[in-house]
Amino acid sequence: MLKLLETIVVTGVGGALFAWLHVPLAWMLGPLTAALLWTAFVRRPLYWPASLRNAGLVALGYGLGLSFTVDSARQIGSQLPFMLGATALTIAFSLIFAFALSRGTGISFPTSAVGNIPGGLSQMVVLAEEIPDADPGVVTFLQTIRLLTVIFVVPFFAVHGLSDGVRQGAAALPVAPAEAAGPLAWAAGLPQPVMAAGVLALALLAAWAAVRLKLPTPWFLGPIIVAAALTAGGAEPPHPPNELILAAQWSLGIHLGLGIRLNALSGWRRLLPYAIVSSAALIACSLGIAWIMSLAQPVSIATGFLSVSPGGMTEMGVTAGAVGADVSMVVAFQMFRILFILFLVPYALRWMFCGRQTLSGQ
Repeated sequence: MLKLLETIVVTGVGGALFAWLHVPLAWMLGPLTAALLWTAFVRRPLYWPASLRNAGLVALGYGLGLSFTVDSARQIGSQLPFMLGATALTIAFSLIFAFALSRGTGISFPTSAVGNIPGGLSQMVVLAEEIPDADPGVVTFLQTIRLLTVIFVVPFFAVHGLSDGVRQGAAALPVAPAEAAGPLAWAAGLPQPVMAAGVLALALLAAWAAVRLKLPTPWFLGPIIVAAALTAGGAEPPHPPNELILAAQWSLGIHLGLGIRLNALSGWRRLLPYAIVSSAALIACSLGIAWIMSLAQPVSIATGFLSVSPGGMTEMGVTAGAVGADVSMVVAFQMFRILFILFLVPYALRWMFCGRQTLSGQ
Protein backbone atom coordinates (compact mmCIF):
# COMPACT_ATOMS: atom_id res chain seq x y z
CA MET A 1 0.00 0.00 0.00
CA LEU A 2 2.84 2.42 0.84
CA LYS A 3 4.53 1.69 -2.49
CA LEU A 4 1.28 2.35 -4.31
CA LEU A 5 0.81 5.64 -2.43
CA GLU A 6 4.40 6.65 -3.24
CA THR A 7 3.75 5.89 -6.89
CA ILE A 8 0.62 8.04 -6.92
CA VAL A 9 2.38 11.00 -5.25
CA VAL A 10 5.52 10.89 -7.42
CA THR A 11 3.69 10.51 -10.71
CA GLY A 12 1.00 12.97 -9.67
CA VAL A 13 3.68 15.64 -9.24
CA GLY A 14 5.01 14.77 -12.71
CA GLY A 15 1.57 15.06 -14.29
CA ALA A 16 0.81 18.35 -12.55
CA LEU A 17 4.17 19.80 -13.62
CA PHE A 18 3.68 18.82 -17.25
CA ALA A 19 0.13 20.20 -17.15
CA TRP A 20 1.44 23.49 -15.72
CA LEU A 21 3.99 23.62 -18.55
CA HIS A 22 1.20 22.89 -21.07
CA VAL A 23 2.97 19.80 -22.40
CA PRO A 24 0.75 17.74 -24.76
CA LEU A 25 -0.69 14.60 -23.15
CA ALA A 26 0.57 15.94 -19.82
CA TRP A 27 -1.13 13.30 -17.69
CA MET A 28 0.42 10.46 -19.63
CA LEU A 29 3.89 11.79 -20.40
CA GLY A 30 4.25 13.52 -17.00
CA PRO A 31 3.71 10.37 -14.91
CA LEU A 32 5.77 8.41 -17.43
CA THR A 33 8.72 10.80 -17.02
CA ALA A 34 8.34 10.99 -13.23
CA ALA A 35 8.27 7.20 -12.84
CA LEU A 36 11.25 6.83 -15.16
CA LEU A 37 13.41 9.43 -13.40
CA TRP A 38 12.40 8.36 -9.89
CA THR A 39 13.34 4.72 -10.42
CA ALA A 40 16.53 5.63 -12.32
CA PHE A 41 18.00 8.32 -10.05
CA VAL A 42 16.30 7.98 -6.65
CA ARG A 43 16.55 4.19 -7.09
CA ARG A 44 13.35 3.46 -5.21
CA PRO A 45 11.07 0.91 -6.89
CA LEU A 46 7.50 1.94 -7.61
CA TYR A 47 4.46 -0.30 -7.92
CA TRP A 48 1.43 -0.20 -10.20
CA PRO A 49 -0.93 -3.20 -10.52
CA ALA A 50 -1.90 -4.57 -13.92
CA SER A 51 -5.57 -4.23 -13.00
CA LEU A 52 -5.28 -0.44 -12.94
CA ARG A 53 -3.44 -0.52 -16.28
CA ASN A 54 -6.28 -2.57 -17.76
CA ALA A 55 -8.87 -0.19 -16.32
CA GLY A 56 -7.09 2.67 -18.07
CA LEU A 57 -7.13 0.77 -21.35
CA VAL A 58 -10.88 0.19 -21.02
CA ALA A 59 -11.59 3.88 -20.43
CA LEU A 60 -9.38 5.08 -23.29
CA GLY A 61 -10.66 2.44 -25.69
CA TYR A 62 -14.27 3.37 -24.96
CA GLY A 63 -13.54 7.07 -25.40
CA LEU A 64 -11.82 6.45 -28.74
CA GLY A 65 -14.66 4.28 -30.01
CA LEU A 66 -17.13 7.13 -29.49
CA SER A 67 -15.44 9.03 -32.33
CA PHE A 68 -16.65 6.43 -34.84
CA THR A 69 -19.84 8.01 -36.21
CA VAL A 70 -22.00 7.09 -39.17
CA ASP A 71 -20.34 9.91 -41.08
CA SER A 72 -16.94 8.38 -40.36
CA ALA A 73 -18.21 5.05 -41.70
CA ARG A 74 -19.36 6.74 -44.91
CA GLN A 75 -15.97 8.40 -45.29
CA ILE A 76 -14.20 5.08 -44.85
CA GLY A 77 -16.44 3.50 -47.46
CA SER A 78 -15.85 6.17 -50.11
CA GLN A 79 -12.14 6.66 -49.45
CA LEU A 80 -11.23 3.06 -48.68
CA PRO A 81 -8.70 2.59 -51.55
CA PHE A 82 -6.83 5.76 -50.57
CA MET A 83 -6.96 4.88 -46.87
CA LEU A 84 -5.61 1.40 -47.55
CA GLY A 85 -2.86 2.70 -49.84
CA ALA A 86 -1.81 5.47 -47.43
CA THR A 87 -1.77 3.08 -44.48
CA ALA A 88 0.22 0.47 -46.39
CA LEU A 89 2.78 3.08 -47.49
CA THR A 90 3.06 4.41 -43.93
CA ILE A 91 3.72 0.92 -42.57
CA ALA A 92 6.19 0.17 -45.37
CA PHE A 93 8.14 3.36 -44.70
CA SER A 94 8.07 2.58 -40.98
CA LEU A 95 9.58 -0.86 -41.56
CA ILE A 96 12.26 0.58 -43.85
CA PHE A 97 13.22 3.13 -41.21
CA ALA A 98 13.04 0.39 -38.58
CA PHE A 99 15.54 -1.71 -40.51
CA ALA A 100 17.92 1.25 -40.81
CA LEU A 101 17.46 2.03 -37.11
CA SER A 102 18.20 -1.58 -36.18
CA ARG A 103 21.34 -1.65 -38.30
CA GLY A 104 22.54 1.70 -36.99
CA THR A 105 21.93 1.13 -33.28
CA GLY A 106 22.20 -2.63 -32.85
CA ILE A 107 18.74 -3.06 -31.28
CA SER A 108 16.72 -6.06 -32.46
CA PHE A 109 14.58 -5.66 -35.56
CA PRO A 110 11.38 -6.72 -33.71
CA THR A 111 12.01 -3.94 -31.20
CA SER A 112 12.69 -1.40 -33.93
CA ALA A 113 9.67 -2.48 -35.99
CA VAL A 114 7.18 -2.28 -33.12
CA GLY A 115 8.77 0.98 -31.98
CA ASN A 116 8.44 2.65 -35.40
CA ILE A 117 4.98 1.58 -36.58
CA PRO A 118 2.55 4.40 -35.66
CA GLY A 119 -0.13 2.38 -33.92
CA GLY A 120 -0.35 4.37 -30.71
CA LEU A 121 2.10 4.48 -27.82
CA SER A 122 0.22 2.38 -25.29
CA GLN A 123 -1.05 -0.16 -27.82
CA MET A 124 2.37 -0.81 -29.37
CA VAL A 125 4.04 -1.13 -25.97
CA VAL A 126 1.46 -3.69 -24.92
CA LEU A 127 2.07 -5.49 -28.22
CA ALA A 128 5.83 -5.48 -27.56
CA GLU A 129 5.19 -7.45 -24.39
CA GLU A 130 3.67 -10.21 -26.52
CA ILE A 131 6.49 -10.53 -29.10
CA PRO A 132 9.76 -12.33 -28.28
CA ASP A 133 12.96 -10.27 -28.69
CA ALA A 134 10.96 -7.00 -28.54
CA ASP A 135 12.09 -4.76 -25.68
CA PRO A 136 9.04 -2.87 -24.27
CA GLY A 137 11.32 -0.23 -22.72
CA VAL A 138 12.99 0.62 -26.02
CA VAL A 139 9.61 0.48 -27.80
CA THR A 140 8.22 2.97 -25.27
CA PHE A 141 11.21 5.25 -25.88
CA LEU A 142 10.85 5.11 -29.68
CA GLN A 143 7.07 5.58 -29.62
CA THR A 144 7.39 8.48 -27.16
CA ILE A 145 9.93 10.25 -29.38
CA ARG A 146 7.66 9.71 -32.41
CA LEU A 147 4.63 10.95 -30.49
CA LEU A 148 6.40 14.08 -29.26
CA THR A 149 7.85 14.79 -32.71
CA VAL A 150 4.45 14.47 -34.38
CA ILE A 151 2.61 16.49 -31.73
CA PHE A 152 5.04 19.39 -31.99
CA VAL A 153 5.88 19.33 -35.72
CA VAL A 154 2.66 18.37 -37.53
CA PRO A 155 0.25 20.94 -36.03
CA PHE A 156 2.85 23.72 -36.36
CA PHE A 157 3.53 22.83 -40.00
CA ALA A 158 -0.17 22.43 -40.79
CA VAL A 159 -1.05 25.82 -39.28
CA HIS A 160 1.90 27.83 -40.59
CA GLY A 161 2.72 26.03 -43.83
CA LEU A 162 -0.36 24.32 -45.26
CA SER A 163 -3.38 26.35 -44.14
CA ASP A 164 -3.68 28.22 -47.49
CA GLY A 165 -5.04 31.27 -45.77
CA VAL A 166 -7.99 29.55 -44.07
CA ARG A 167 -9.03 30.37 -40.56
CA GLN A 168 -6.57 29.60 -37.80
CA GLY A 169 -6.65 29.53 -34.05
CA ALA A 170 -9.85 27.53 -33.60
CA ALA A 171 -9.82 25.89 -30.23
CA ALA A 172 -12.32 23.09 -30.78
CA LEU A 173 -13.69 20.86 -33.46
CA PRO A 174 -16.79 22.08 -35.31
CA VAL A 175 -20.05 20.51 -34.22
CA ALA A 176 -20.98 17.58 -36.42
CA PRO A 177 -24.44 17.52 -37.97
CA ALA A 178 -26.98 15.28 -36.29
CA GLU A 179 -26.99 11.72 -37.55
CA ALA A 180 -30.09 9.87 -38.71
CA ALA A 181 -31.64 7.63 -36.08
CA GLY A 182 -30.16 4.15 -36.08
CA PRO A 183 -31.44 0.76 -34.90
CA LEU A 184 -30.24 1.50 -31.36
CA ALA A 185 -31.80 4.97 -31.14
CA TRP A 186 -34.33 3.69 -28.58
CA ALA A 187 -31.49 3.35 -26.07
CA ALA A 188 -30.93 7.11 -26.13
CA GLY A 189 -34.12 7.53 -24.10
CA LEU A 190 -32.90 5.42 -21.20
CA PRO A 191 -32.09 7.17 -17.90
CA GLN A 192 -28.44 8.18 -17.73
CA PRO A 193 -27.57 5.93 -14.75
CA VAL A 194 -29.09 2.93 -16.53
CA MET A 195 -27.28 3.79 -19.77
CA ALA A 196 -23.95 4.28 -17.97
CA ALA A 197 -24.27 0.97 -16.09
CA GLY A 198 -25.22 -0.87 -19.27
CA VAL A 199 -22.35 0.62 -21.26
CA LEU A 200 -19.86 -0.25 -18.51
CA ALA A 201 -21.11 -3.83 -18.41
CA LEU A 202 -20.91 -4.14 -22.20
CA ALA A 203 -17.39 -2.67 -22.29
CA LEU A 204 -16.14 -5.08 -19.63
CA LEU A 205 -17.87 -8.00 -21.33
CA ALA A 206 -16.31 -7.06 -24.66
CA ALA A 207 -12.87 -6.77 -23.05
CA TRP A 208 -13.32 -10.20 -21.44
CA ALA A 209 -14.43 -11.68 -24.77
CA ALA A 210 -11.43 -10.11 -26.51
CA VAL A 211 -9.14 -11.66 -23.91
CA ARG A 212 -10.75 -15.06 -24.44
CA LEU A 213 -10.39 -14.68 -28.22
CA LYS A 214 -6.75 -13.67 -27.73
CA LEU A 215 -7.17 -10.45 -29.69
CA PRO A 216 -4.28 -7.96 -29.56
CA THR A 217 -4.56 -5.40 -26.72
CA PRO A 218 -7.95 -6.87 -25.73
CA TRP A 219 -8.67 -4.45 -22.88
CA PHE A 220 -8.41 -1.65 -25.43
CA LEU A 221 -10.06 -3.21 -28.51
CA GLY A 222 -13.13 -4.63 -26.77
CA PRO A 223 -14.41 -1.26 -25.49
CA ILE A 224 -13.59 0.35 -28.87
CA ILE A 225 -15.88 -2.11 -30.63
CA VAL A 226 -18.70 -1.58 -28.11
CA ALA A 227 -18.52 2.23 -28.22
CA ALA A 228 -18.28 2.30 -32.03
CA ALA A 229 -21.27 -0.04 -32.42
CA LEU A 230 -23.40 1.96 -29.97
CA THR A 231 -22.51 5.31 -31.54
CA ALA A 232 -23.02 4.18 -35.14
CA GLY A 233 -26.31 2.55 -34.10
CA GLY A 234 -27.69 5.82 -32.74
CA ALA A 235 -27.68 4.86 -29.05
CA GLU A 236 -25.92 8.09 -27.98
CA PRO A 237 -23.80 6.46 -25.25
CA PRO A 238 -22.51 8.79 -22.53
CA HIS A 239 -19.08 10.31 -22.93
CA PRO A 240 -16.62 9.57 -20.13
CA PRO A 241 -15.83 12.60 -17.96
CA ASN A 242 -12.52 14.35 -18.56
CA GLU A 243 -11.37 13.38 -15.08
CA LEU A 244 -11.73 9.70 -15.96
CA ILE A 245 -9.76 10.11 -19.19
CA LEU A 246 -7.01 11.96 -17.33
CA ALA A 247 -6.92 9.20 -14.71
CA ALA A 248 -6.69 6.60 -17.48
CA GLN A 249 -3.80 8.47 -19.10
CA TRP A 250 -2.16 8.75 -15.68
CA SER A 251 -2.47 4.98 -15.14
CA LEU A 252 -1.00 4.16 -18.52
CA GLY A 253 1.78 6.70 -18.09
CA ILE A 254 2.83 5.01 -14.85
CA HIS A 255 2.79 1.60 -16.50
CA LEU A 256 4.85 2.83 -19.45
CA GLY A 257 7.32 4.69 -17.26
CA LEU A 258 7.92 1.65 -15.09
CA GLY A 259 8.53 -0.37 -18.25
CA ILE A 260 11.61 1.69 -19.15
CA ARG A 261 14.88 0.75 -17.50
CA LEU A 262 17.50 3.43 -18.11
CA ASN A 263 20.19 1.22 -16.62
CA ALA A 264 19.36 -1.48 -19.16
CA LEU A 265 19.04 1.13 -21.92
CA SER A 266 22.65 2.25 -21.67
CA GLY A 267 22.83 3.43 -25.27
CA TRP A 268 19.81 5.73 -25.22
CA ARG A 269 21.97 8.76 -26.07
CA ARG A 270 23.08 7.01 -29.23
CA LEU A 271 19.48 5.90 -29.91
CA LEU A 272 17.92 9.37 -29.57
CA PRO A 273 19.28 10.94 -32.81
CA TYR A 274 18.20 7.91 -34.83
CA ALA A 275 14.73 8.01 -33.26
CA ILE A 276 14.30 11.72 -34.04
CA VAL A 277 15.52 11.34 -37.62
CA SER A 278 13.27 8.31 -38.16
CA SER A 279 10.23 10.19 -36.83
CA ALA A 280 10.99 13.26 -38.95
CA ALA A 281 11.47 11.09 -42.04
CA LEU A 282 8.10 9.43 -41.46
CA ILE A 283 6.45 12.86 -41.21
CA ALA A 284 8.13 13.89 -44.46
CA CYS A 285 6.83 10.73 -46.14
CA SER A 286 3.35 11.58 -44.88
CA LEU A 287 3.64 14.99 -46.52
CA GLY A 288 4.59 13.30 -49.79
CA ILE A 289 1.62 10.94 -49.56
CA ALA A 290 -0.65 13.93 -48.84
CA TRP A 291 0.65 15.74 -51.93
CA ILE A 292 -0.10 12.72 -54.13
CA MET A 293 -3.51 12.41 -52.52
CA SER A 294 -4.30 16.06 -53.23
CA LEU A 295 -3.54 15.48 -56.92
CA ALA A 296 -5.83 12.47 -57.15
CA GLN A 297 -8.69 13.70 -54.92
CA PRO A 298 -10.44 17.05 -54.38
CA VAL A 299 -8.85 17.57 -50.96
CA SER A 300 -6.35 20.13 -49.72
CA ILE A 301 -2.80 19.17 -48.83
CA ALA A 302 -3.56 20.20 -45.23
CA THR A 303 -6.46 17.73 -45.06
CA GLY A 304 -4.37 14.99 -46.65
CA PHE A 305 -1.39 15.69 -44.40
CA LEU A 306 -3.42 15.56 -41.20
CA SER A 307 -5.25 12.47 -42.47
CA VAL A 308 -2.10 10.40 -43.05
CA SER A 309 0.24 11.84 -40.41
CA PRO A 310 1.37 9.27 -37.82
CA GLY A 311 -0.23 11.08 -34.90
CA GLY A 312 -3.23 10.68 -32.65
CA MET A 313 -6.77 11.07 -33.94
CA THR A 314 -7.65 13.68 -31.31
CA GLU A 315 -4.60 15.86 -31.92
CA MET A 316 -4.94 15.69 -35.70
CA GLY A 317 -8.70 16.32 -35.53
CA VAL A 318 -8.30 19.43 -33.38
CA THR A 319 -5.60 20.71 -35.72
CA ALA A 320 -7.90 20.09 -38.70
CA GLY A 321 -10.55 22.27 -37.06
CA ALA A 322 -7.97 25.01 -36.47
CA VAL A 323 -6.84 25.22 -40.11
CA GLY A 324 -10.23 24.63 -41.74
CA ALA A 325 -9.39 21.15 -43.04
CA ASP A 326 -12.00 18.43 -43.52
CA VAL A 327 -12.36 17.14 -39.95
CA SER A 328 -14.57 14.20 -40.94
CA MET A 329 -12.03 12.92 -43.44
CA VAL A 330 -9.14 13.37 -41.01
CA VAL A 331 -10.99 11.43 -38.30
CA ALA A 332 -11.95 8.70 -40.77
CA PHE A 333 -8.38 8.26 -42.03
CA GLN A 334 -6.91 8.25 -38.54
CA MET A 335 -9.52 5.78 -37.31
CA PHE A 336 -8.90 3.48 -40.28
CA ARG A 337 -5.13 3.53 -39.71
CA ILE A 338 -5.50 2.83 -36.00
CA LEU A 339 -7.92 -0.05 -36.53
CA PHE A 340 -5.89 -1.46 -39.42
CA ILE A 341 -2.72 -1.46 -37.34
CA LEU A 342 -4.42 -2.76 -34.20
CA PHE A 343 -6.28 -5.58 -35.92
CA LEU A 344 -3.90 -6.73 -38.68
CA VAL A 345 -0.35 -5.58 -37.95
CA PRO A 346 0.02 -7.49 -34.63
CA TYR A 347 -0.83 -10.76 -36.38
CA ALA A 348 1.60 -9.95 -39.19
CA LEU A 349 4.37 -9.11 -36.71
CA ARG A 350 3.68 -12.25 -34.69
CA TRP A 351 3.88 -14.29 -37.89
CA MET A 352 7.12 -12.56 -38.91
CA PHE A 353 8.88 -12.97 -35.58
CA CYS A 354 7.13 -15.66 -33.55
CA GLY A 355 6.30 -17.87 -36.53
CA ARG A 356 9.83 -17.84 -37.87
CA GLN A 357 11.24 -18.64 -34.45
CA THR A 358 8.85 -21.59 -34.18
CA LEU A 359 9.87 -22.88 -37.57
CA SER A 360 13.56 -22.44 -36.80
CA GLY A 361 13.07 -24.21 -33.47
CA GLN A 362 11.58 -27.17 -35.26
